[in-house]
Amino acid sequence: MPARRAAKPLQHDRTHDYAHLIRRWRAACRTRGLRLSAYSEVSGYPLFVAETRRPRADRPWVYLSAGIHGDESAATEGALAWLTQTRLGFDAFNLLAFPCLNPWGLVNNSRLDAEGRDLNRTYHDPGIPPTGAHLARLHDRRFDLALTLHEDYDATGIYIYEVKGPTPHWAEQLIDAARPHVPADTRRSIEGRAARNGVVRRKLDPALMPHFPEAFTLHFHHAARTFTVETPSEAGIDARVAAQVAVIERAVRLCLAERRS
Repeated sequence: MPARRAAKPLQHDRTHDYAHLIRRWRAACRTRGLRLSAYSEVSGYPLFVAETRRPRADRPWVYLSAGIHGDESAATEGALAWLTQTRLGFDAFNLLAFPCLNPWGLVNNSRLDAEGRDLNRTYHDPGIPPTGAHLARLHDRRFDLALTLHEDYDATGIYIYEVKGPTPHWAEQLIDAARPHVPADTRRSIEGRAARNGVVRRKLDPALMPHFPEAFTLHFHHAARTFTVETPSEAGIDARVAAQVAVIERAVRLCLAERRS
């Protein structure tokens, strides 16, 4: 009897292997003509940023980040999958992307960092090393679009926080893009905020959260449009990654269309 062929690995079978994640980012950046570089180190892990090598002032800027919560692995996988799968030309926009803001958390499947901090509540304090290094990379940059990728164990489907800003709003279109992979969250209240068909839209006030999340800093200082994407952690990994990819792709296309109009 012939030897049984080994089962083909799952598409996302090493989601908490940070070194494996960065190796794939290196390969994708070479293909896409992006520069991947280390900008800091935390808890023994280098932090990386990918960016357009020769940005053009007449092209929109897109910001993308993932992995600030290490137990949300479809976010880190989704950002990379979009980079490798998109058919968009990378000469049409400028990109600044952070593959994983909390590598210790990713490796240890933890929401927190090695010091027990939720880094997504530290953006009011540049004295915290990983946050300060990230803020230094942002400095005085301005983005047409900012996407922060997350997951939620309590979610019944995908939902998106859209900061109230320019109209027309985009969150409904982003939810629609994800529907072939993950349904919209059906809850009418998400974390105490009114929700409708997976959309939570609010006007931000610094008093809402004295301990700033990343999205607050982006909205107040860097981005024209800011979205926080949340896929349901209890769904299958491939579906969650596909939903993240679909949302990023639709958002960037909307950004490009808005710049052309």
